[in-house]
Amino acid sequence: MKEMLNKIINGDCIETLSRVAEPFADLIFADPPFNIGYKYDKYHDKIERNNYIAWTKDWMTACKKVLKPTGSFYIAIGDDYAANVKIIADEIGLFMRNWIIWHYTFGQQTKDKFARSHTHIFYFVNDPKSFAFNDYAVRVPSDRQLIYADKRANPAGKMPDDVWEDSRVCGTFKERTGWHPCQMPEQLLMRIVAASSNAGDCVLDPFVGSGTTAAAASKLRRNYVGIEISADYAKKAKQRLAQLDTRASIEKEHKLNIVEIGELKRLIPDIGYSPKQVLSNKDLLELFTGQFAIRMNNQKQYISAEIATALKGITD
Repeated sequence: MKEMLNKIINGDCIETLSRVAEPFADLIFADPPFNIGYKYDKYHDKIERNNYIAWTKDWMTACKKVLKPTGSFYIAIGDDYAANVKIIADEIGLFMRNWIIWHYTFGQQTKDKFARSHTHIFYFVNDPKSFAFNDYAVRVPSDRQLIYADKRANPAGKMPDDVWEDSRVCGTFKERTGWHPCQMPEQLLMRIVAASSNAGDCVLDPFVGSGTTAAAASKLRRNYVGIEISADYAKKAKQRLAQLDTRASIEKEHKLNIVEIGELKRLIPDIGYSPKQVLSNKDLLELFTGQFAIRMNNQKQYISAEIATALKGITD
């Protein structure tokens, strides 16, 4: 198992995982082909329905086998096969905690029906009584805090609901790699990794594609294992990971470490205000600083001035 750690492996996920003797994954995120005709360079994304469902059960079973007893398993899937994923999960002994709807902008435009602008994300666990879930890592300020200054508000913020508003990674976005047709947004993956794993845990992505899951895991100080059937995608995902900002350069520039800077960047869209809006409002900056400290959960005292300096560095 150690030889797979922090590696992108070129191969079929079912075959690769069948050779693993013991469970190793604390968290699995899977974004398989949806069987809707996407043009990948290796995989044919339009097979007979029953064959696709059978294949789905095969790879889900292979993943379940390597998931630790306390592990969590997230699966992104489209409308056509969401029900099948839930049924298969029940059959192989997974327990559902949330049926999340990822609502995104830039949806697929249609002429004869409502435009599709969402993906299903299932959140399963192996054991419904024993699993990692870091609520502090995903809490956001409530309207009572942001708008009404209500003293009854929970100072720790509120839990996000199960409808997530994250844009797809479109062609003009800086995050876009440009060589993979279905790149997941890093913001979404960092939310999942932060909530359902701990530092030093192992995160598995059996369809690693552009490498977003591995990048999110690495930035949050988790180990990762990525499996990708396309040799070209695997090679480019490795290159993407090699180009991640180094901890030393970020600490030198912002006086915060790489995890802290990553958390700042993750919190900004979660609260719904731009860095400039936060910086221009003293009360909002203090609230932002407090929420940031809660998310870091490291007993470190943060002051608004240092957070303001870091925010200015991010926006410059």
